[in-house]
Amino acid sequence: MSAPEEAMTGAGAAARSPIDGIIAGRFACRNFSNAPVGRATIEQILRVARFAPSGANIQPWHVYVLAGAIKDKVSAALREAHETARDAHVSEYSYYASDLPELYLRRRQEFGRLFYGSLGIAQADIEARSGQTAKNYAFFGAPVGLIVTIDRRLQVGSWLDLGMFVQNVLLAAAGHGLQSCPQETFSKYHRILRPLLSIPAEQMVVCGISIGRAKNQTAGRLMPRADIAEFASFAGFEEQSATQLERTTPWEAETS
Repeated sequence: MSAPEEAMTGAGAAARSPIDGIIAGRFACRNFSNAPVGRATIEQILRVARFAPSGANIQPWHVYVLAGAIKDKVSAALREAHETARDAHVSEYSYYASDLPELYLRRRQEFGRLFYGSLGIAQADIEARSGQTAKNYAFFGAPVGLIVTIDRRLQVGSWLDLGMFVQNVLLAAAGHGLQSCPQETFSKYHRILRPLLSIPAEQMVVCGISIGRAKNQTAGRLMPRADIAEFASFAGFEEQSATQLERTTPWEAETS
């Protein structure tokens, strides 16, 4: 069952919005074709993504959009650092807790089994794993790469805002028939990126995003998602009667 189909399982009489398939069909693409993506398309993606909510309308994001020779130059510098001096570089923030609770540790371990297993890379094959990691810095072959930053003087709430902006970028790209991959690993090499892209000192590198067309058009989501019952707690809905519920959604009315 595909992710879009899975998203509809159990929906019953609930209305299905046009964006359901886009959200459920998005996946982290790690194998792009070299088909070009024009600046106008990326500008439109960002034009839409900027409508992400942010506390007090702070809009804490900044994006460096790379293509062509500058993208290749950045990729070469990052790959060299990864191959020759990876231990000398560290991100300015911690992505994972140092002591993950059991539930999240189990999910992270499952990711490793599924991801590297799909590539035929054994858990103990450190060299092969490093080689796969290095592909990040070539943006997995995508024609466009984004480097996303945030003002380091802001607090945790603004990181929530930034996450919503990044999600908007991914979904807007999918709406244009493109795939994407958000990549935290770029944050590790902020000392390489800063001079190459003239990133000001007050900006912290948060992640990269690869955008392009999937090389394998039949590829899809590899990672499972928890069932709603595992993460949602409902209360009060038993008070609603069927006659109180509005069955017609705006998009259904427009197309009826």
